[in-house]
Amino acid sequence: MNEPLAERIRPKTLEDYISQQHLVGKNGVLTNLIKQGIIPSLILWGPPGIGKTTLANIIATESKRPFYTLSAISSGVKDVREVIEKAKKSGGLFTAKNPILFIDEIHRFSKSQQDSLLGAVEKGWVTLIGATTENPSFEVIPALLSRCQVYILNSFDKNDLIALLERAIKKDEFLASKKIKLKETDALLQVSSGDARKLLNIFELLVSTEDNIEITNKLVLEKIQKNTIRYDKTGENHYDIISAFIKSIRGSDPNAAVYWLARMIEGGEDVKFIARRMLILASEDIGNANPTALILANNTFQAVSVIGNPESRIILSQCAVYLANSTKSNASYLAIGEAQNIVRVTGNLSVPLHLRNAPTKLMKDLDYGKEYMYSHNYENNFVEQEFLPSEISGTKLYEPGKNQRENQFRETLKNRWKNKYNY
Repeated sequence: MNEPLAERIRPKTLEDYISQQHLVGKNGVLTNLIKQGIIPSLILWGPPGIGKTTLANIIATESKRPFYTLSAISSGVKDVREVIEKAKKSGGLFTAKNPILFIDEIHRFSKSQQDSLLGAVEKGWVTLIGATTENPSFEVIPALLSRCQVYILNSFDKNDLIALLERAIKKDEFLASKKIKLKETDALLQVSSGDARKLLNIFELLVSTEDNIEITNKLVLEKIQKNTIRYDKTGENHYDIISAFIKSIRGSDPNAAVYWLARMIEGGEDVKFIARRMLILASEDIGNANPTALILANNTFQAVSVIGNPESRIILSQCAVYLANSTKSNASYLAIGEAQNIVRVTGNLSVPLHLRNAPTKLMKDLDYGKEYMYSHNYENNFVEQEFLPSEISGTKLYEPGKNQRENQFRETLKNRWKNKYNY
């Protein structure tokens, strides 16, 4: 049997599609759009092997539209224009009749390739569905992104993956002829790293030579040979190694940081992806303990965007070493997380009247802005007044980290606010 298991049991309808209930469940946003016959251009963003291509096919099938597909890895501007011409001839000019053009790994398209899609999307010749494993805000040009809805596909959880295996055993003709028992699945799920396609490929390898087989962790570990040296930019090593890299910097180990950096560079990882992760870390894990870290990380991102390979490795190494050696603090990261939690619980609390803007006479008559004290009119440019909604007055969200710079913050806050926030 030449066709892989993942292809043989690929879902054909929304009912067969496992997971992503927020999109394709009974009240999912895509389910409702398909029912209405309105399919906007969209970007499907999520990790590999979670069904982005499958979902695009299902959308085309259930909305009864012609379906064209391109791979960003092997297609150029000429290919894009050719398929757009075919799509124009096969569909009408009305939104409900648009053919669907699916582009896998759209983040790998260059600016000129993405530009070549704009006219077709804008004029309604095609409905674009792009699939990406990278944040489209960084990898898709703004003009194209503004014409698309972005939908996030979540990683499969354990129950999703087991349900997928059970469905394969039941639905696939080849597997249904065998006696297969899923006694233990932890090792199988671990080596597949949440990638459904990889899970099914490994599973098929395990059961292909036996008619009566019991899946155990020991069996999986004995039969599956993992290449831990190989770096796969689209597989689990992509996520595992960037995780090791970030955790090494967070843990202040420059030696480990440059090792994992070298693994990514030798594997051909996108230098902007690496720099972007360090930019996030500079704020999340260092923050105001050393604000220069964010400036250096941002300059690193800008520099590698201009320089490219192979010289970018030097800039990335310099930044990684600096960040690893820097004083650490996640105080700002924790503060915004706590603030967002309060907002979710308390909702839209009213802005205190003295903090409201009063551009009109009516607003002034309603006491908007009344009794606000302009800080610069007071000694040391500070006067104590309330800035939070009354319902959460006195709530402390920011706890300065225990480092030299933020210890200074703590003392300043104590002197200004006395016991209000208990610094």
